[in-house]
Amino acid sequence: MNRHLDIDVAIVGGGLVGSSAALALRNMGFSVALLDKGFCGAQASGVNYGGVRRQGRPREQLPLSQRAHAVWPRLKELIGIDGEFLRSGHLKLACSEGDMASLEAYAAEVADQGLGLELIGHNGLRERFPWIDGSILGASLCAGDGHANPRLVSAAFASAARRAGAHVLENTPVTGIARNGEGFALEAGEGVSLTASIVINSAGAWADRFAADFGEPVPLSRIYPSMIVTEPLAPVMTVNIGMEGGGIYARQVERGNCVVGGERALPLDDADFSRPRGAGALAIMNRTAEIFPVLRHAQAIRFWSGTEASMPDRNPVIGFSGTTPGLIHAFGFTGAGFQIAPGVGEVLAELVRDGRTSTPIEAFSIARFSRPSGPAGQDRISHGSDARSQSEPQSRGAHS
Repeated sequence: MNRHLDIDVAIVGGGLVGSSAALALRNMGFSVALLDKGFCGAQASGVNYGGVRRQGRPREQLPLSQRAHAVWPRLKELIGIDGEFLRSGHLKLACSEGDMASLEAYAAEVADQGLGLELIGHNGLRERFPWIDGSILGASLCAGDGHANPRLVSAAFASAARRAGAHVLENTPVTGIARNGEGFALEAGEGVSLTASIVINSAGAWADRFAADFGEPVPLSRIYPSMIVTEPLAPVMTVNIGMEGGGIYARQVERGNCVVGGERALPLDDADFSRPRGAGALAIMNRTAEIFPVLRHAQAIRFWSGTEASMPDRNPVIGFSGTTPGLIHAFGFTGAGFQIAPGVGEVLAELVRDGRTSTPIEAFSIARFSRPSGPAGQDRISHGSDARSQSEPQSRGAHS
């Protein structure tokens, strides 16, 4: 059956960024369609580790991260569930003097950003976290950080957007987007067509294809993080754990299971999906058991992996297209998008409504990768801090 929708904003990609933007836009009164080639939240947003952390992010991400930090305690109000969000604190461990020096340097660099980092030496670590192996030299604690269940949170944002009146179209891959007068014409799924004033490209690991279609190629690559969950254990791991320099991350949920990450999965033939590596999972579990002795005899009961977009500078792409009026990008979160995604959704909604946002996003411009060159016959525009005239839906009620 053919179906046509005429809406203000079409969002390509139903992960946590796209679904939170859809909810925020509906709360502002915009008509919205959220499209996903599979199920909303089934890729990176729903299969990640679940860390809700500000600590360790590049400084330029911290204003956005702080904005999202204010959203997480309000999940039940926003989406109807708390998503198992727990403000446990995030403890980043140092295995060497060099690692500890890096933690100290980072704490000094971001001291004005409101993270409240606490540096902990070896003796203090042993006293406060005796379940961590004594070989760890020290750590940095961000007490306000925590963790949540990505499978619950990502799906709940999409469901909340649907309840708020968004058209949520799952198993509806976008097969074509073209400028159409002052807006866009989209083709999707089997017989679905849309016209929209604004398009948000939040297609995750597939977003580079849409960006390239509008003359903005980016050096996006794919990563395939792999997670392990253990059988339920007695409560012991009181904080969300990371390692300076990467390698291992671990947390324990309320029911006792420990979630462990740090391994990469193997992409399948089409590279859209991946599968965990048995040898890699075993190596991560053995390494984790060295640091957390309580896990030495734990049984691993599940493994999974997902597909995420990675950018070479670790920063996402967020903001207006440099070639195409009405196109907004939001992708490339490099394994660290879960915490900031609700804040990104608010920012995207502000860009649609106002043409600007109160949160600094200049560092995330797509223009940092190449000088834009639009498709043949298309005028190039430049979006400054005020791009309202190019971003607002035209010829229809923006708040209808």
